[in-house]
Amino acid sequence: MKEISEDSKFQVSLKTLGGLAMLIFAFVGMWFSLQASITEAKELPALPMSPQEITLKDELIRKTIMNLEKQQEGQKEQLDKIESKIDIIDERLYNLNK
Repeated sequence: MKEISEDSKFQVSLKTLGGLAMLIFAFVGMWFSLQASITEAKELPALPMSPQEITLKDELIRKTIMNLEKQQEGQKEQLDKIESKIDIIDERLYNLNK
């Protein structure tokens, strides 16, 4: 392995230097574009929520929760029916095997 010192030389083609320069310019351009977007976003006014909108959203959430609870109760009833049918089938199968 060669050691790197003050007398070491390395060669880079113009094509590589051009590509590296383009990459740096692209990153710098993206950086300034991002900074401009952030500054613009900070200047935009915040969107206020009216009390009516808050009330409507709260009501929608509460209705959704109630609907989910009703669905869950219906599923529990179906599960209970299925379990009772399985118990009946299991009992019949046990009686057949005696």
